[in-house]
Amino acid sequence: MIRFDGLHTFYGDSHILHGVSAEIPVATAVGLLGRNGMGKTTLIRTLMGYVRPAQGRVQCDGREVAGLPPEKMARLGIGYVPEGRGIFPNLSVRENLVMAARPGIDGKKAWTCERVLATFPRLAERLNNGGNQLSGGEQQMLSIGRALMTNPRLLILDEATEGLAPLIVAEIWRVIAGIRTSGIATLIVDRDWRRVLAHTDRALVMEKGQIVLHGASAALLADPQALAERLGV
Repeated sequence: MIRFDGLHTFYGDSHILHGVSAEIPVATAVGLLGRNGMGKTTLIRTLMGYVRPAQGRVQCDGREVAGLPPEKMARLGIGYVPEGRGIFPNLSVRENLVMAARPGIDGKKAWTCERVLATFPRLAERLNNGGNQLSGGEQQMLSIGRALMTNPRLLILDEATEGLAPLIVAEIWRVIAGIRTSGIATLIVDRDWRRVLAHTDRALVMEKGQIVLHGASAALLADPQALAERLGV
């Protein structure tokens, strides 16, 4: 679905991505691992159009899309759950969900408000509460639910469990597992590398703006020494 090749991205004079290349096939779960500051979020922001690459290509279904603005990337079927959640604090839970609702690019509406609320029962109990009245875990559920309301083909989750209580973390991973089996492709960034590898088909490991390790998640999980060298685990 998404292929990127030779990406070089800068923030001012800082060279962050150094020739990054990989792909996210249709209906495939991909993990993106690496220590803090290795370029993971910059790669996501480059793919989503928040940052324009200085060099390299990004293709969606074979079409060149590098540099398209985020709203156009979203219309291609890419949902984004950013680090920090990004919900609208002055809107209710219902309004946050409904404002994002639209059919997928195939015209189907597999994810409705009712399905999101069934997936996250806590949100059903807070339906008329404002976004700023929710706990951190509830805000994260709302952020994921809002992205699902766009009926994406690819869902990008950037640190979806960071700072959450263990019970909420377990709930988020349960939902991620369900999304994976529904046929939506995922790109998952999370510090818990074991869970990332357990919930993905393939994984990429970044170091200093480059992909230094990649392969089947099961194979990487079976080689902890290689991961220890790259992740400091």
